[in-house]
Amino acid sequence: MKREIRLDIFEVLEKVGSAKKKADKVALLKKYETFGLKTILQGCYNSLVKLQLPEGTPPYTACDPHNCPSNLLKKSRDMQYFVGQKAKGLSPLKRETIFVSLLESIHPEDAKVVLQMKDKKPFKGISSALVKEVYPNLMPPD
Repeated sequence: MKREIRLDIFEVLEKVGSAKKKADKVALLKKYETFGLKTILQGCYNSLVKLQLPEGTPPYTACDPHNCPSNLLKKSRDMQYFVGQKAKGLSPLKRETIFVSLLESIHPEDAKVVLQMKDKKPFKGISSALVKEVYPNLMPPD
């Protein structure tokens, strides 16, 4: 049995964004569905999700793309510290320290994805309607 190569989230978003047909975009989002991908899409496109982080890019040192200690697929669970009850239980400094640590431990392109999600800047070629069609539970009801 041939094993599927795992793509980083930024690679999935690039593939989906560059697909020409909506059916291809839908198929790619379903094929590469992970908790991490859905977390990023929900954070970006769901207007009810408000991350408790300051505006702009924090000072951080991007890791070497060929030697990252972790990846966004694993670290996406840390998003719980930036929204909801877990975020409220942390001081702003602790929350921002966790955020910078997350950015510094993942591929630099995935770090850009996280920053883009935080600022609610849509990903190229991916609309909120597409996300709602593929993952309806991630979006608020109409």
